Amino acid sequence: MPTLSGFEPQHSQRLAALRAYAILDTPPEREFDEIAEMAAQACGTPMAHINFIDADRQWIKAAFGHPPRQMPLDFGFCTEAMREDGVLVLPDLAAVPESAANPLVTGEPHLRFYAGVPLVTPDGWAIGTLCVLDREPRTLSDQQIFILKALARTVMTQLDSRCAEAALRRNEERYRSLFAFIDAGFCLVEMTFADGDRAVDYRFLEVNPAFERQTGLRDVIGRSMRDLVPGHEQHWFDLYGRVALTGEPIRFEQAAEALGRWYDVHAYRVDGPARNRVAVLFNDITERRRNELTLQAREAELRLVADAMPVLIAFIDRSLVYQFANAAYETWTGQSAADVVGRTVQELLGPEAFEARRPAIEQALAGHEVRHEWVWTFPDREVRTADTRYLPRRDAAGRVDGFYVFAHDVSERKRIEALLQTRAERLEAQVAAQTRDRDRVWTLSPVLKLVSDRDGRVHSVNPSWSRALGWSEAETLGRPALDFVAPTEREAAHAALRPLCADRRVEDVELSCRTQAGDRRRVLWTVVPEDGLFYGFGRDITEQRQAEEALRQSQKLEAIGQLTGGVAHDFNNLLTIIRSSVEFLRRPDLAEERRRRYLDAVSDTVDRAAKLTGQLLAFARRQALKPQVFDIGARLRSIADMLDSVTGARIRVAIELPDAPRFVRADESQFETALINMAVNARDAMDGEGGLTLRLEGDRPMPPIRGHAGARGPFVAVRVVDTGAGIPAADLGRIFEPFFTTKEIGKGTGLGLSQVIGFAKQSGGDIDVASAVGGGTTFTLYLPQVEASAASVDDGRDDRRDAEPQRSLCILVVEDNLGVGRFCTQILEDLGHAPIWAKSAEEALAELARTPDRFDVIFSDVVMPGMGGFALARQLQGSRPDLPVVLTSGYSHVLATDDTHGFALVRKPYSAQQLAQVLYEAAKRRGRPGAGASRPAAGEPAADARARD
Repeated sequence: MPTLSGFEPQHSQRLAALRAYAILDTPPEREFDEIAEMAAQACGTPMAHINFIDADRQWIKAAFGHPPRQMPLDFGFCTEAMREDGVLVLPDLAAVPESAANPLVTGEPHLRFYAGVPLVTPDGWAIGTLCVLDREPRTLSDQQIFILKALARTVMTQLDSRCAEAALRRNEERYRSLFAFIDAGFCLVEMTFADGDRAVDYRFLEVNPAFERQTGLRDVIGRSMRDLVPGHEQHWFDLYGRVALTGEPIRFEQAAEALGRWYDVHAYRVDGPARNRVAVLFNDITERRRNELTLQAREAELRLVADAMPVLIAFIDRSLVYQFANAAYETWTGQSAADVVGRTVQELLGPEAFEARRPAIEQALAGHEVRHEWVWTFPDREVRTADTRYLPRRDAAGRVDGFYVFAHDVSERKRIEALLQTRAERLEAQVAAQTRDRDRVWTLSPVLKLVSDRDGRVHSVNPSWSRALGWSEAETLGRPALDFVAPTEREAAHAALRPLCADRRVEDVELSCRTQAGDRRRVLWTVVPEDGLFYGFGRDITEQRQAEEALRQSQKLEAIGQLTGGVAHDFNNLLTIIRSSVEFLRRPDLAEERRRRYLDAVSDTVDRAAKLTGQLLAFARRQALKPQVFDIGARLRSIADMLDSVTGARIRVAIELPDAPRFVRADESQFETALINMAVNARDAMDGEGGLTLRLEGDRPMPPIRGHAGARGPFVAVRVVDTGAGIPAADLGRIFEPFFTTKEIGKGTGLGLSQVIGFAKQSGGDIDVASAVGGGTTFTLYLPQVEASAASVDDGRDDRRDAEPQRSLCILVVEDNLGVGRFCTQILEDLGHAPIWAKSAEEALAELARTPDRFDVIFSDVVMPGMGGFALARQLQGSRPDLPVVLTSGYSHVLATDDTHGFALVRKPYSAQQLAQVLYEAAKRRGRPGAGASRPAAGEPAADARARD
């Protein structure tokens, strides 16, 4: 222990002892102020201090009668007092030279008396003083000295108490923090007993925040468990009651079924046996227990699976002792799995078998997987072969702690392998023979064979490829297969072969293939996708197609012969009527009624002849159509209304139309004729009784039909579906031929469907047919779909116009036929016009050059030697746009293929009234902008609708 005589202000341990009390620079405290006042009163002095001596200062904690709180060490007399064992008393400071010069003596507070007692720690370190002061010299009695020493001890006791309280507060804060933030639940309960020592309930005195998370219970302080959870199990009360009575702590895991949880619990008694209080620290282990139960169930399931497998399964530790064995061990060794576990490998297998397996076991324990086949002798003495695997197992540190054993009886597999080997050798011989046969088929087959990858590049071809096309194998391999297709057909070939990309086979694709000599051969291909390659098989049908073409030419000649005979027969009939009527009209005594009858007969016969000519032109696809945009759905509806009169009452006519209108640009009259022709054919096929459906579909592509390429469209599809007898397959290819009919003689001309296909082709579409004998027939007419035009919006307008007075016109007639020219000029003269006849387009141009302003309108034939009517009209359109041109023709391939010339057209034969009306309408527009391209009003019966520019 240090001595006071050796007091050193800067001593580190003394300073550490001082700072341990944490007293320096603290605010005044009543306890210390009262001790200073008591010291002054007890000693009868006006002043008293409690001082603490730091390394370089004297700090006053409490002062009575003197306010300063801090001063240098060389002021005052406390450092001298701290070197004394007892009380230092200085009766008269002025009488001693050393103290007389002290600033506290010479100045305020002018001290003359000092008495001080050191404040000493339990370890003997002087840290301060309790001193009394006076301005007058004096001394202290023994009783006053005793009291001063006692008060000094009281100061130290107060300091020690203060430190203890601070430490207690810190510990309490530390434990409170731990109490609040630990994850474990905590509660302090007070047990309730009945019948002496039987615990029946407990009341919660204190819980931590984790209590609610762990139990789900709220607001439990002061409440009993029976009140909170009435169904809480009694064994919980019994366990806590035993702890409260015996004081023995307990730890256990148990389910609280009323709370639906499992807990890990540590309970111990607190506050002595009389208060029956138990502190409980617990954790919710529900999830862990659930996982454990799941793991146990899984282990049981795995054990069940392992026992059910015919494979030998075991685990052997590094001591070569069995730790696990499945039920198969009983079959293999005659011992149950329970008897095997705990035994060594050598004990179970015997020394000889163990030595045979020792190298493999050592490899497994070294961390290597081992697989080997060993011979096993089963309990029934049957020797079998086992395919055995040793798999090392590693612990958490990565060390091998044993190995698994998997043994599978492969005796039957070995027998089958031997059998399969024998069969495989036999099969290899058969495959070799089949390969030779396949190679011969590949080499000698007349079929062209080609193998390509999915990008179309050729991998191999057979000799027939080279024989047929002349391309050698070297010239073919590696090139795209489409390189050998004629350029004009490559796009169609690409479209036809597209299903291959979806792994669908393609059959009967006919293509023109280029030969090495530059010729073309027609090849019919079937292509099959297989194993990422395309296998193509082609049949050269060039000669077949040539023969078919020759046959078609022969059939055409036969058809022309039939056509010629039919036309001659029909026209002879018509001419007979006309000639007979004219002969009667020449009689002067013919009655007026009979004259009108013969004139009507001649007029009707001319109309029939014009209709026959129109059918012939439609068949030849040379008819001059009058295309216009119309709502095909509305037209179908109106046609359906009139079909009842055509088909008869016993045929039910139904119509199916889309919600939105669909528009086409075609000859409306020819469309109606085509639809009626198909309806009449359907009526005859149903023998006058059945169902006829007209169905319209829009926005459709046109599929390939009869070998012709399809088109994306859009197209409208008009389907005419009947329930008739159907068309035999042999007749399907001929039904569109002219004069082909299956009807009795006199009941059909065979031109109806010819007109339909002619109209469809000429309108940019086609017609398809599907039929089965006994299953009815469906004709599908495809026509190009267009947008609605302004002219087609109002279908109900009234096109009739009041007759207007017509003035005399000067008309330049251009006609190369003498008879027609004379007849035309005579008609025009009879109508009051002044015609000038030019026999050629060149003559007409010369006449116009000679008298440019003479003529009101030009009326020209289309087909003439030299310059034709269209060429003349085009030239005049450029040089004389104000001069209207009207064309006329009974037939022209130009009119049939192009209806967009922009000139008015009068079809032959025409009447005088029709001609007069068209010429007057054309002349009336003279002088208007674009008069040369004007159009007669829709609905005029005299002329075709004018085409749009």
